[in-house]
Amino acid sequence: MGKLTRKDFTSDQEIRWCPGCGDYAVLATMQRVLPEMGIPKENIVFISGIGCASRFPYYMDTYGFHTIHGRAPTIATGLKLMRPELSVWIITGDGDGLSIGANHLLHLMRRNIDVNILMLNNQIYGLTKGQYSPTSQLGKTSVSSPEGSLDLPLNPAKLALGANCSFVARSIDVDAKNLAKVIKAAVAHKGTSFIEILQNCNVYNDKAFEHFAAKSVRHDRTINLAHNMPLIFGEDNGLTTKNLNLAVTNNTQAIKHDETNVNLANMLAAMDYPDFPVAMGTIYAQPRSSYDELLAARRKSHNKKTNLQDLIYKDILPIT
Repeated sequence: MGKLTRKDFTSDQEIRWCPGCGDYAVLATMQRVLPEMGIPKENIVFISGIGCASRFPYYMDTYGFHTIHGRAPTIATGLKLMRPELSVWIITGDGDGLSIGANHLLHLMRRNIDVNILMLNNQIYGLTKGQYSPTSQLGKTSVSSPEGSLDLPLNPAKLALGANCSFVARSIDVDAKNLAKVIKAAVAHKGTSFIEILQNCNVYNDKAFEHFAAKSVRHDRTINLAHNMPLIFGEDNGLTTKNLNLAVTNNTQAIKHDETNVNLANMLAAMDYPDFPVAMGTIYAQPRSSYDELLAARRKSHNKKTNLQDLIYKDILPIT
């Protein structure tokens, strides 16, 4: 078979997202990146739950599952444990993944199953017509919160770090260069990789990230992370530590990013504009043994066949 191209990953299905939706940009980036990864098409699987983003598997010319609300991590776990050679991708949104699916997502990350998670975060429920979601900002007015939401929003990257996810990254839907970079890093990482993609919903939550993600201001209001490189942004700004916290300084005093430092990762994930630039790129990456690797090793070491009856009755005392 010849070299794969973007066309090889483009299905014949009509794309049914709203015109202008940020999902288009994410789909296009994924279709451009995968041919470069050297993974056979028949070994790639996209699994989704319910929501706008969950139509993703239809538009990738690979294997895929469109499952039920919040349960994509469960299906992905079972598939990866039975077919460890597969490259498994979970496509979820802030509602699907952090509301009904939060429990499943959390335990997949702590187990470190070797799958890749793309969370398309538009801070709203789009498919069900604009209710506020777990990541919606405090005071968000919507059809379900006409006087403004009273809920504090979840920070997806911080949640992933709290669940001991071994790879955490963030990108913007329209920043194809950075998104491609973190997707490639996720493929190379052994263990759970979690990528939060800030994605615009131009119908129900338009320009939610415009104040820092717009191309005209992105250079000054976001920071692109690179391992062992200075944490600098804008023309001459940088980040340093002060009293065990991050602080803005000039670029000559900037500390270097260490993506293996979980304490630094938590501070970077929490940064928000206007006090700080918003962190983009690989926030944290610390390889460790994945659950599927540990399970395979255990299966290999346990060659002795166990009798089912012995397991059932092993703790029952004989009748005398």
